[in-house]
Amino acid sequence: MNTGETMTAWWRNAAIYQVYVRSFADGNGDGIGDLIGVRDRLPYLAGLGVDAIWLTPFYPSPMADFGYDVADHRDVDPLFGTLADAKALIDEAHEHGLRIIVDIVPNHTSSAHPWFQQALRGERRDRYIFRDRPNDWESIFGGPAWTQVEDGQWYLHLFDPAQPDLNWDSEEVRGEFLSILRFWLDLGVDGFRVDVAHGMVKPAGLPHIGRGNQARMVGREPVPFFDNDGVHEIHRAWRRVLDSYPGERIGVAEAWAPTPERLARYVRPDELHQAFNFHYLFAPWDAAELRTVIDSSLATAGSVGAPTTWVLSNHDVKRHVTRYGSLARARAAALLTLALPGSVYVYNGEELGLPEVLDLPEELCQDPQRLRDPDSGRDGCRVPMPWTRDGGWTDPWLPIPDSWAELSVQAQQGVPGSTLELYRAALRLRRALDGDLTWRDSPEGTLVFSRGPFVCTVNLTGEPVDFGVAGELLIASDVPGAADSAAWWKVK
Repeated sequence: MNTGETMTAWWRNAAIYQVYVRSFADGNGDGIGDLIGVRDRLPYLAGLGVDAIWLTPFYPSPMADFGYDVADHRDVDPLFGTLADAKALIDEAHEHGLRIIVDIVPNHTSSAHPWFQQALRGERRDRYIFRDRPNDWESIFGGPAWTQVEDGQWYLHLFDPAQPDLNWDSEEVRGEFLSILRFWLDLGVDGFRVDVAHGMVKPAGLPHIGRGNQARMVGREPVPFFDNDGVHEIHRAWRRVLDSYPGERIGVAEAWAPTPERLARYVRPDELHQAFNFHYLFAPWDAAELRTVIDSSLATAGSVGAPTTWVLSNHDVKRHVTRYGSLARARAAALLTLALPGSVYVYNGEELGLPEVLDLPEELCQDPQRLRDPDSGRDGCRVPMPWTRDGGWTDPWLPIPDSWAELSVQAQQGVPGSTLELYRAALRLRRALDGDLTWRDSPEGTLVFSRGPFVCTVNLTGEPVDFGVAGELLIASDVPGAADSAAWWKVK
């Protein structure tokens, strides 16, 4: 373990709020969220009770994949502001007691990146993965993972053709990203969320994957084929850079691993600090399955001394109100999640109880993944935040449903029992939680656990349950014991 780290390091039990920048808040009135908009909403985020903000990519980009196709890793796209806006946001966030985590995208660049433009001219192709013949790999967005260039060679892109994969066997690539990390750390960021942390190093020789694995790869399911041990050397080098800066700067892996045990490898003491827990995110609304995932997550992360992370929604999956089938379940899931030991991630709009938007006009949907596979589009979870009953945006880049008027911040703020106030209260109470999780006996289809004098009860049965808890009720998603509800108690 890093000698400067303690078991009470801020990131071990932090609440981190994901800002999907283009959909969060519009500071200049052009219908697209930006860094000025985020800065304007810092008081809201501080008042919500989170500890840090994770910003999705705001770098110069042609926006083939909404910023995950980076053309310049050391600047800000004019769509989102300027480098001065980024610096002002970081500094002002710190004044509010909030830390800033930024996305870093190391698996690929934009095809507009100067390096790739040079490669297209036949120069320095060793920075990317070019071959005379393609293998049978498919893109995660659908279709072949290879595109041919004018001289006949092919380049690899696990995502869109506008996102050519970097060659991490290149020392120049490795050195460039160490320099990029230092650039943003010098600017004051508190950490990085590492996009596709598992996929940077490819299997030696680029062998055929085999037809049996193609569907799983395209569906973005964990595939052992792309969870290679070679990435860990890279993450160790990054950890050494993070540890060389004061203030406990962190790395967070977006790693799709086939098992919790494989995921734990990304957060060993000399690697990254956290890894997203997708096994929990995709668990169904079922008491037995959730308990299994919770136990497994705690055990495997604990085996390497790392905190477990918990996440219900993000910019790549359907919002959990829709996945679970009701707002009642989503509210109960929020209290369950916020009660668990470790660090929690909240996706913007989750605190309002926003559902997935399933009826966006087809001509407005822009997600490259959806254009190739209509059933897996991510536009519906990226609809802009409704700040007021009329949305609070001027001509937003995706339309805000009229039905969201009563889900807006304006409609919920200060209203007892609203989902926004439920999150605010739970995030405030969460700061006092401490200790390991201990399961308690409970009726079938329910979950009850304690952490010291604190008890969480969750009813997943669809019918009322009397938990018989003798103690002070702290917070509840509904009448305690009601169907699809959760409550926190303080007992003697």
